[in-house]
Amino acid sequence: MKKILGILLTVSLSVAVLAGCGTKTPDKGTTAKSGYEIALITDKGNIDDKSFNQGAWEGVEKFAKDNNITHKYYKPEEASDAGYLAQIELAIQGGAKVVVTPGYLFEVPVYMAQTKYPNVKFILLDGAPHTADYKTYKTESNVASVMYAEEQPGYLAGYAAVKDGYKKLGFMGGMAVPAVQAYGYGFLQGAEAAAKELNLADGSVAVTYHYTGDFAETDTNKATAKTMYQEGTEVIFACGGSVGKSVMAAASEAGKKVIGVDVDQRYDSDTVITSAMKELGTSVQTVLQSIYKNNSWATYSGKTTVFNATNAGVGLPTTVIGNASGNAFDRFKTFDKAAYDKVFATLKDGSVKLVRSFKVKDANGYASKAELVSNLKLAKVAVTTRQ
Repeated sequence: MKKILGILLTVSLSVAVLAGCGTKTPDKGTTAKSGYEIALITDKGNIDDKSFNQGAWEGVEKFAKDNNITHKYYKPEEASDAGYLAQIELAIQGGAKVVVTPGYLFEVPVYMAQTKYPNVKFILLDGAPHTADYKTYKTESNVASVMYAEEQPGYLAGYAAVKDGYKKLGFMGGMAVPAVQAYGYGFLQGAEAAAKELNLADGSVAVTYHYTGDFAETDTNKATAKTMYQEGTEVIFACGGSVGKSVMAAASEAGKKVIGVDVDQRYDSDTVITSAMKELGTSVQTVLQSIYKNNSWATYSGKTTVFNATNAGVGLPTTVIGNASGNAFDRFKTFDKAAYDKVFATLKDGSVKLVRSFKVKDANGYASKAELVSNLKLAKVAVTTRQ
């Protein structure tokens, strides 16, 4: 009898382990046979990373629950092309008809999966399918590639900071990949625009501009932020994934401020006054709507769609999660929702046009002071690059 009970217990535990990482309470109608129709594959981070995984999953979860569609997320065992592809295949074996992949790390796995599974729709966020050697880019008709105009939320962040009275700013980007460059260039252009509106003298706004060369939380990155704060920087735009954690730690010790990136990071630290956001959840829901609700998948399939101010794809936070009456601008001194709406409208209607990219001499993509000033037409902003 004991032996039988032991076998039953082992089987029960095995089933629990194999159940994976789905929703805590499966949607109505979910059974072992029907599987999970919408799947999200996390990158090397966790589902509660307050970044790409969490933002994308929240979009999936809201749409799926609102429409009574089964859904589940899968976390790869290893952060590699093979590891990501294995989870994509596992999700499809588990019934997935739509697979959401958050981030550029999925560009190669989706390239491989799109032809292998032509009847499955893929939503690739912040990336476009290509071969591992970058020689071939191809987005098949079952893939929607979603990109974001990072220069726009960067602009809004820089504008808001200067309008709020900050005149000594910092930018700490990770690696100089296109998205990070765009965030930084937008940040400088926003600071310049606000300084002009305030009729500040040339050179009145000082910006220390730096790339860390990684996206990690390290003692080195914290030390760099600490030095920048000691040199007089009042607020740093932390634009490098987990680099932000290093900056927040330094800001907390120095009594200074931080601007977050990608998602609303006010919940990570009291030092965060606002965040330059990609509306990950909104963009995911929009594409899912095209599949399930309005038969407009052709709008996104086989191409790259840029989400920006015109389609509510980017912005600064305007609501406080869990508090319907909360003020998302309460960490500013004077900048408020009305001022935000006014500047956001200039991006939405196209009256403000921004520089997203320009050619730089440095092989790593680090723009020099002269290149920044010339290409971004900086006058009110005095920028200093830090190596």
